Amino acid sequence: MPFFALYGKQDEFEWHENRDPGTHNYQIDNRMAAYSFFSRHFHLPPIKEDPAIASEIKSYEDLVVGLPGDNLTIVGLARKLADRVKRDAFSSEPSARDAERAKLRSIVRYHPARIDRAWVTAVTKHLGVETEARMFAMEDGMSSNGIWLKAIDVPDAAPATIVLNDLGKSSSAVHVADSLNRSEHVLAVDLPFTGDAWHQDTTWMFEPTWLLEQNLYATGDRPLGIEVAHLIALANWMKRQGSSQVRLDTTGIRNQVVALVASALEPSLFSELVIRHGMPSLRYLVDQPVKYAEAPDLFCLDLYKFTDLDRLAALSAPTTLRSEK
Repeated sequence: MPFFALYGKQDEFEWHENRDPGTHNYQIDNRMAAYSFFSRHFHLPPIKEDPAIASEIKSYEDLVVGLPGDNLTIVGLARKLADRVKRDAFSSEPSARDAERAKLRSIVRYHPARIDRAWVTAVTKHLGVETEARMFAMEDGMSSNGIWLKAIDVPDAAPATIVLNDLGKSSSAVHVADSLNRSEHVLAVDLPFTGDAWHQDTTWMFEPTWLLEQNLYATGDRPLGIEVAHLIALANWMKRQGSSQVRLDTTGIRNQVVALVASALEPSLFSELVIRHGMPSLRYLVDQPVKYAEAPDLFCLDLYKFTDLDRLAALSAPTTLRSEK
């Protein structure tokens, strides 16, 4: 009403709530409300429904017209468009690589993230291993949370591994243990929209995480770019703590793409990238197909049109890439 009042029309604001049957319909309750509205606002005599009208209302069966046998589904259309994707040959020229990185930054809407606070929320020392649970609050208003671990006698300058898992850091115990056994610092972390911050259950008191990501798309942002920015900020943080080099260990297709984009944008930042249970191409998203709600960050507009995983890997040189099942 305040908006109508701006134009002096507050008395014209009205609505009709259909409760019987309360669906999107053209049954008698809605029809009578519509007749009244048209009569009033078009200055017509009161409209009464012709008794014969009811016989003209078509049933669902009457309105079914069918679809052609070769009619494309949304996934079918996506596959057809994917078939048309043609890219220029990858160039090894430094200027061409710089241009490709600039385009990649634009597509994922990459903006560097800065750690505002690296809150320590818990500390343990047990069986020769020291751990710190940390929440990394970024200046962009979002946060990543992780657990930093190392053997107590390992020096600060030892190499470090960042462990990412689509199922969350709680599913990374085996790979964390492998890194600890190599006398490394380890940061098992959940980036934004993953791990503890990820859920699809609509029975929760909060909306599913993919709806938040969808809202970010609507504002022109890209969840993938946010995750990449957090990962790069965390790798730089590990180096500031003294680690001589940082490697990445990822499990799952979501963190695979995050890691590849991060290493493509900052190829000197990571010494090695290990990809477990990844996919061979972004085309996998439509060929499988992967549901949007399962990996909304990967449905980044124009990403597959512009690049693919092999090109991201090439841009990551000299970082060593290793894939495992």
